Amino acid sequence: MNESNEYRELRQRVLEANLLLARSGLVILTWGNVSEADRAADVFAIKPSGVPYDRMTADDIAVLSLETGEKVWGRLNPSSDTPTHLKLYQAWPDVNGVCHAHSTYATVWSQAARAIPCLGTTHADTFDGEIPVTRHLTAQEVDEAYEAATGDVIIEAFRSRDPSGTSAVLVRQHGPFTWGKNAVDSVEHMMILEQCARISHLQYEQGATSLHESLKKLDEPLRRKHYERKHGANATYGQRG
Repeated sequence: MNESNEYRELRQRVLEANLLLARSGLVILTWGNVSEADRAADVFAIKPSGVPYDRMTADDIAVLSLETGEKVWGRLNPSSDTPTHLKLYQAWPDVNGVCHAHSTYATVWSQAARAIPCLGTTHADTFDGEIPVTRHLTAQEVDEAYEAATGDVIIEAFRSRDPSGTSAVLVRQHGPFTWGKNAVDSVEHMMILEQCARISHLQYEQGATSLHESLKKLDEPLRRKHYERKHGANATYGQRG
C-alpha cells in the first residue's frame, strides 16, 4: 500500500503543471500529459492515463523508476506516452520536465511533416533555430514499441543539435513534445511553441498572397542576439543577482 505522503511534493508539482497545460487551452478532454523527474530519487512522475484534468488530484499521479520505467507509486496506470518521456529522461540528463500536447497549430506543422523555421524574434527568444520534425516511424517500430520508438526518433532528430537550446520537437504526423528544467518549464515551452507555430502558419498563409515576396528566415545576427540575450553566458534578460 502506498503512503499518501510519499513523493508528495513531486506529485503536487506534476499535478499543477498538468492543470496549467489544461488552463492554457492547448489540450481538451484527457489529451496531453506532463511529467517531471526527480534525479536524486531516480524517479519521474506523470499524469495518469485517461483521467480528466478537472478531476485529477496529486494522489492520481503515477511515479515510475527512471532506470526501468516500472511504476513505484500510484494506483492508476500512467500516461500511454510514458515510454517516450522515459527515453528523453534517460538520453538527456539535463532535462527534468517533459510535456506533450496536440495543440492546434503545432500539430498542423507536425501533420504536414514540416519543421517550423525561425522567422522572427518571437521564435528566437526561446528556441535556438528551427523546430525540427522527426522522421517517419517504420511499420515495425509502430507495431513493436510505438511509444518508445517515438522517443528514439526524437533523440535521433537531435543528434546534431542541442536539446537544451531548442527544447521542442514535432513528431511527424503526430504532435509536439517540449521539455525543460522542470514540469512547469516544459509546459511554458509548449505554450511558446504553439504561439510560434501559429505566427509562422499565418505568415505562410499570407505568403501565398501579399507577403510572399518579403517572407524569409530571420537574419542570423538578429536570431543569435535574441537567443543569447536570454540564454547566453552573458544574458541580459530578466532580473540578475
